[in-house]
Amino acid sequence: MKRILILFLAFAIASPLFAQQIQQVPLIEVEGYAERKIAPDEAVFSINLEEKAFKVPDAVNALNKKTQALSDALKKAKIRDYKLVADNYSVDVNRVYQGGTSRDDGYVARQSLRIVTSVTNEDLQKIVSAIQNSGDMSYNLHFGIAETTRKSLENALLTDALKDAEARAILIGTTLSIRGLRVFSVTMEPNYRPQPMYSMNAKVAMAESADMLVETDNQTLSKRVYVKYTY
Repeated sequence: MKRILILFLAFAIASPLFAQQIQQVPLIEVEGYAERKIAPDEAVFSINLEEKAFKVPDAVNALNKKTQALSDALKKAKIRDYKLVADNYSVDVNRVYQGGTSRDDGYVARQSLRIVTSVTNEDLQKIVSAIQNSGDMSYNLHFGIAETTRKSLENALLTDALKDAEARAILIGTTLSIRGLRVFSVTMEPNYRPQPMYSMNAKVAMAESADMLVETDNQTLSKRVYVKYTY
């Protein structure tokens, strides 16, 4: 016990001294930034399904039938290069609130579906038709950058951002006649994921444009770093 107390007191004394030493280190902090503009390469159709019934099996079966109907319609249309992803599945009590009181009115089953394909897929209109032919389904269409594309640019952006920070530090050192700059620490800003640049609701937009003639703007991927130099 005495030994532990001695170690604790030694640490308590050393910590302020260490912090003070860090504060005395001469530092120059610079920001490095890099960005790339890239065209969206992924189209995502998002569909939210919901079915209510007095019994859990009935709600689940109705939900599964809708999902299967969409899967069959996509296969029947012979659509190329797509993924049908199902997630966020849940079954809850259907609680109804009225007049300040609540009552249980069966169950509600929910599930999210996503049809993921490329922006250049010539079968986008076929996907819309398959959704419409699968029953009472509404959807949202988003255009964005695929995760694989984003990851492939990650190292390039980081390299450019670090080079930008280095160039700023060298400029400061040269201007102020500071020699022997050395990296003290590097901090990276958390990655920012841009929102999809285009979104539309099926029931409104598809009545106006049956040929899916949609132009998307470029998105910007960026990386920001903060580098401290000592000398």
